[in-house]
Amino acid sequence: MTDIEYLDRAEALLQAIELACDRINDSTDADIDNQRVGGMVTMTFANGSQIIVNLQKPLHEVWMAARAGGFHYKHDGRVWIDTKGQGEFFAHLSRCASEQAELPLVFSS
Repeated sequence: MTDIEYLDRAEALLQAIELACDRINDSTDADIDNQRVGGMVTMTFANGSQIIVNLQKPLHEVWMAARAGGFHYKHDGRVWIDTKGQGEFFAHLSRCASEQAELPLVFSS
């Protein structure tokens, strides 16, 4: 993957997270405060816990830090996949966010 392809796909991922937070806030009681600074989105939940998603441009990866731990994702040409076999990014984000918000939440691309 070229740098430009990576940046396009990574930007689409960050935008999808922001849109999903807006949708979730409109349709649930989750109250996720999401802030974006450059290549990083910080989601803060009502209980004060956070999930941080940031770009690792030199590695062509996306990293996610949650209460459950730190995770690295690479794009496989179709979706962002965990480098240690933990599955697809949005499914994993949904699980982590649901746990931290104590509500069933669904993030998607």
